[in-house]
Amino acid sequence: MNATPAPTFPRLVRSLAVMTAVALGGCYSPSPHLFNTSTDTFTYESTTMRPITITVIDVRTEEPFFRMEVPVGKQLSFDFEESGGDDPVLRPAKMSWSMWDAGKRFGSLTNSLSVPDKTCRRIEYTLRNAPEYAPQPPQAEMRVGDASSKPEWATEAGGPPPAPTSSRLYE
Repeated sequence: MNATPAPTFPRLVRSLAVMTAVALGGCYSPSPHLFNTSTDTFTYESTTMRPITITVIDVRTEEPFFRMEVPVGKQLSFDFEESGGDDPVLRPAKMSWSMWDAGKRFGSLTNSLSVPDKTCRRIEYTLRNAPEYAPQPPQAEMRVGDASSKPEWATEAGGPPPAPTSSRLYE
């Protein structure tokens, strides 16, 4: 009697790993700790004390073909593929990129650009003047201490204070 043996634990783990890799094939992970590979992928995060500008330059002409001032609190992630460009001589490669909130771990690179091959491009990382602050979120207007959230009598323009609404018990 030939019975098929039950899959062993290591075989099951390998099968799950392969299925996960196939399912995540279209995703990109900018985290250096997950699927750590050296496949020409880059992620740059801009902070208050380190606001950055990323420029990718064609070294044949010293002309930039991509420049992005990464806003504070955002990260720029991009990936190079050495095929897929629109010109087999001048721009044979393709660069895919996306701008995300800082700390994003998974996502799809939704923008693409034809670029020179890897021997003809250089990435320049430039720091802007610090500190640079992120724009205020819409709910910031409701913060305590903000002039627009204070009553008229508490502003510099002044005005009569409100009439007391309670009486003193000891009088």
